[in-house]
Amino acid sequence: MNENANVINFDSMPQSGTAMLRNVRLCAVLLERAIERPAHLPGMVCFYGPSGWGKSFSAAYCANKHRAYYVECKSSWTKKALLGAILNEMGLPQTGTLYEMTDQIAEQLVLSQRPLIIDEMDHIVEKKAVEIIRDIYEGSNAPILMIGEEMLPAKLRRWERFHNRMLAWQPAQPADLNDARQLARIYCHKVQVADDLLELFVQATRGCTRRVCVNLYQAETLGISLGLDKVDLKTWGDRPIYTGDAPKRRV
Repeated sequence: MNENANVINFDSMPQSGTAMLRNVRLCAVLLERAIERPAHLPGMVCFYGPSGWGKSFSAAYCANKHRAYYVECKSSWTKKALLGAILNEMGLPQTGTLYEMTDQIAEQLVLSQRPLIIDEMDHIVEKKAVEIIRDIYEGSNAPILMIGEEMLPAKLRRWERFHNRMLAWQPAQPADLNDARQLARIYCHKVQVADDLLELFVQATRGCTRRVCVNLYQAETLGISLGLDKVDLKTWGDRPIYTGDAPKRRV
């Protein structure tokens, strides 16, 4: 299956919600597709993209909206740690063999009719624990949303039985000017940031949501220090923009 197949068309989505960033909408529609799918179709979906693009923020929104069980995987997790974390999220005891824990999770998904969201899925791939997620899906037929980095779809090709149970793949998108406006509205309460400066932040950070937020903080701090209600491109001047690159040593 081509990881670009079944990509959601952003232009067809509703433009509502005061804090509904583009990737939040994409992720929400992706999970809803898995929830509302016909019974004969697979129910696993994948939301992937570079670090800092707001994927985990989007997952948190989806988890809250759909009362989904949500786990954020860690690099140190074993298979047992993964199952234990899911059981803990479900409020169930972390006991038994791997087989028993897997069955218990699948049973709870069936009884609750709630989806499962697995963030930082790349760690599960690296630990070769992918088949456990498939076992949970096979035992429950529950909607499962996996979130990971840019190469996650390619990594999952190694497990064909897993890969062919995917309903849709959705790449995250870089932040745009509208996203930057909404982020400014959320995080800049004391100073307004003008569109020309927001556009510069978006371009300089290549749409990385996390880095846009860092620059918004710096813009608000600048406005407060100057006693201004609004900061624009002229006010910002030639001040450096945070792009994630370490500063070069001055000679």
